[in-house]
Amino acid sequence: MQILLRDDLDNLGKSGEVVNVKPGYARNYLLPRGLAIKATAHDVTRMEHEKRVIAARTTKLAKEAQAEADKLSQVSVSISRAVGEEDKLYGSVTSRDIADALKEQGVAVDSKKIHLVEPIKALGMTEVQVKLGRGVAATVKVWVVKKEA
Repeated sequence: MQILLRDDLDNLGKSGEVVNVKPGYARNYLLPRGLAIKATAHDVTRMEHEKRVIAARTTKLAKEAQAEADKLSQVSVSISRAVGEEDKLYGSVTSRDIADALKEQGVAVDSKKIHLVEPIKALGMTEVQVKLGRGVAATVKVWVVKKEA
């Protein structure tokens, strides 16, 4: 039986593909769950149109993400922290701290998109990756400086 996949399925294929499956598998599993529909000529042409619309929207979102990444790459953030002996930080600088500092500069970034391998625990400059989605990432320079008493 030929079906048209509506979702990506690891064992069958990607969304929009026409695949052959056993009738029982389609009738009892794929069709009731809305994972696939019967492959008629009308449905195949409709899915082709939806693919083109999705591709255009994806391209637009990727361009927007790249423009935001270019803007973010030019931003530098300075965060002041209290330090103890030998310039060791009390605590650390986390992704939430970086997101708040970016927000103060007028750049709104979700702290979940800021990827730190581990929290920053030293004074100086650190480059931090901000993953914006669609395979686009920006690098932000974060300066951790000594807080004046």
